[in-house]
Amino acid sequence: MKLTSLPSEFQKALPILSKIQEAGFQAYFVGGCVRDVLLNHPIHDVDIASSAYPQEIKDLFERTVDVGIEHGTVLVLEGGQEYEITTFRTEEEYVDYRRPSQVHFVRSLEEDLKRRDFTINALALDSEGHLVDLFHGLEDLEAKVIRAVGLAQERFQEDALRIMRGFRFQASLGFDLESETFQAMMACAPLLEKIAIERIFIEFEKLLLADSWARGFSSLLAANAFLYLPGFELESQGLYTFLEKVRSDFSFTSSAQAWAAMLYHFDNKQAGPILKAWKTSRDFQKQVLELLEILKKREKGLLSAWDCYMYQDDLLYKAEDIRMAINLETNSQYVTDTLADLAIRDKQEIVVTGRTLIQEEGIQPGPLMGQALKDVERAIVKGDLPNEKAAILAFVKERMHD
Repeated sequence: MKLTSLPSEFQKALPILSKIQEAGFQAYFVGGCVRDVLLNHPIHDVDIASSAYPQEIKDLFERTVDVGIEHGTVLVLEGGQEYEITTFRTEEEYVDYRRPSQVHFVRSLEEDLKRRDFTINALALDSEGHLVDLFHGLEDLEAKVIRAVGLAQERFQEDALRIMRGFRFQASLGFDLESETFQAMMACAPLLEKIAIERIFIEFEKLLLADSWARGFSSLLAANAFLYLPGFELESQGLYTFLEKVRSDFSFTSSAQAWAAMLYHFDNKQAGPILKAWKTSRDFQKQVLELLEILKKREKGLLSAWDCYMYQDDLLYKAEDIRMAINLETNSQYVTDTLADLAIRDKQEIVVTGRTLIQEEGIQPGPLMGQALKDVERAIVKGDLPNEKAAILAFVKERMHD
């Protein structure tokens, strides 16, 4: 097969391939970028593989960075663009189900392609648009099937993260998992415990944010892979309820929203510990937990003005979208109207400060002053007190005397 025209991203990179070829080496576009071109999907990264060894690449180009030279990857800076060029390689036994014990650079494209995870990612394209497809990846693309290269169980034993990648590709592409590949994913699922949770989180996040997230999530459950993910082994019912309740055509707009929608169906007390077990950032945990708080408050009715004031605007709308996704009553217009009616949006907007109370009223700093200022903030937000100096000072005096 030959492509009649190459996408602009590839055309910009053609001088790179030409320079490598003129030096007597082979060079191809490889992997996901080739897959995406054949699917007419946007290209995110242009990856190039070559028979040239890392030092040979460095000798050819003036500006390079050793981003992963021990694994054969050199970053080439050319024409205002960055291109990762990786030497054809083979890999010896994987000692930790993630990294090979040793990498060998080779001159053979076939040897390089046979070490890849799935047939749809084991594709190469030369500078003239000729497709190199040694493992029937094009057939699998046309059949919308995700199939491991060679013996599936060997691929997942080499790198157990490929199990999560398989679920993620199913979610992002809307493909089916080939039977033997799925069976191998199920058999090797316990190996996920050997993989750094940060790497698993990245794949799981991409799965949740994909258009066909429900398809990938369903396979993850069917393969019992969830049993080897932190905190999920005791929440099987919550996972199945999440899949059942959330509309499969709903697309999450952020990772925090997706996680909140999932954890909403878990035991309330487990959300915090699970997020920590996944080693998520404090900011991410804060967003997810606040979304869960909003969802719990919404169970009792519309939010108060104080609730709308306390949470970030986008979290309020994300919570309403989650409710829509699980077919509950929503009222985003109420949120918009309530936010618009707030007298202040931040306590910095209050015309009286602690300094004012000290200078004009002689009130000493301390817990009583702090509580008085909090009462002022709440009263203004609720509409019980105008944001005016005289009114606030009178309000504080009354509180201090009480």
